[in-house]
Amino acid sequence: MKPVRTRFAPSPTGYLHIGGARTALFSWAYARRHGGQFILRIEDTDVARSTPEAVQAILDGMAWLELTHDEGPFYQMQRTDRYKAVIQEMLAAGTAYYCYTSREELDALRAEQEARKEKPRYDGRWRPEIGKTLPPPPAGVEPVVRFKNPVNGVVAWNDAVKGRIAIANAELDDLIIARADGTPTYNFCVCVDDWDMGITHVIRGDDHVNNTPRQINILQALGAEIPTYAHLSMILGDDGTKLSKRHGAVSVMQYEEEGFLTEAVINYLARLGWSHGDDEVFSRAQFIEWFDLDHITASAAQFNTEKLLWLNQHYMKQLPAAELAAKTRPYLARLNVETDSGPCLEKAVALYVDRCNTLCALAEAVKVFYQPVEPSAELLAQHLTDECRPALADFTAGIATVAWDIPSIAALIKATLSQHNLKMPKLAMPLRAMLVGQTQTPSVDAVIELLGREQVLTALKKYL
Repeated sequence: MKPVRTRFAPSPTGYLHIGGARTALFSWAYARRHGGQFILRIEDTDVARSTPEAVQAILDGMAWLELTHDEGPFYQMQRTDRYKAVIQEMLAAGTAYYCYTSREELDALRAEQEARKEKPRYDGRWRPEIGKTLPPPPAGVEPVVRFKNPVNGVVAWNDAVKGRIAIANAELDDLIIARADGTPTYNFCVCVDDWDMGITHVIRGDDHVNNTPRQINILQALGAEIPTYAHLSMILGDDGTKLSKRHGAVSVMQYEEEGFLTEAVINYLARLGWSHGDDEVFSRAQFIEWFDLDHITASAAQFNTEKLLWLNQHYMKQLPAAELAAKTRPYLARLNVETDSGPCLEKAVALYVDRCNTLCALAEAVKVFYQPVEPSAELLAQHLTDECRPALADFTAGIATVAWDIPSIAALIKATLSQHNLKMPKLAMPLRAMLVGQTQTPSVDAVIELLGREQVLTALKKYL
């Protein structure tokens, strides 16, 4: 068997979206699973829409996902001479021809066909045939080049996801493979690239299914081997409609900005349309070991934000405290929070990780330990009541001398509650309000221990 060679070939007209990232992941994993090669190709022939910024966005997204390519990136605009050479070979072989039909003629043809309720298509007026006499080329008209598509029979392939697909050649007209200015078109460039790069498996979105019969016919005309095609179903949003910008974060780098871990996103993308039994959580290495094309579902996959958040928290909780702190620090920096003064960041993130499902949320939660806290007047009025003030005063006196560890602080809280015949919330809630300006925190004794004696005493004396 030939070595497996897959490719990811995005058009640089925007960011790397979730659907593209899944395609890249599946193509990368299939190559890794079979010890093959994964090629990155930038299909930038749409000059009007392709930008350097969009190319960089794709490269950034691939780097963040750690989907390393073995060859490339190749840029189609740098391969124009190769495409033009192949077109000349096809013209010489009779598998392509010049077409001088003007835009006005094509518009008129379309109008006539639509009036007859026919499918709009090129009628082959400049297609050379045995016994057919073509008119002389009109002066001043730069021709396009069309592929001479087979007229009879069907083009068929066994799609690794969708099964056998067959399209009658009569449904396909003669595709333009070079524009009047000589620039080659998308479907043609893809064929030459896949041929030159020895691509054995084309894994891509099912929006390309309609391109596949044309590409197979062009590859056959070139004498190229036909790769295995696997067309992935679309991804739906949480609401069951096609995933789009209105669903929120659809750019890979937006997930990085929002504090998701690479491994969580990879794990989640792997489960969008593929499964390995009931396994929900698995490592990148396990995914490579298990991945195949047989278990990709042909039905649409539905994005579930809650599941992704759950997975992200799972991976956050698996990180050693030092690594979690290192990953959280840049998000604190974005909030202009310095951690040089204050408690150990490792202890802070370890205390709050059970309550946060993104690094952004974790940074927001622990910033109270590193910047001045100003509880709202409403919060203080609600919890700092006359009923609890005597207990808080005694607690303040005790906290000044208590041994500074969680068991000792917990014992002081318990003794204060007993002395004043109060329930825990009557002491814990005002303490949280004064110390961190919140009412929802981990265990209050752990929060106090982390803040440090000096900061706790300063806050208690200020508000009491």
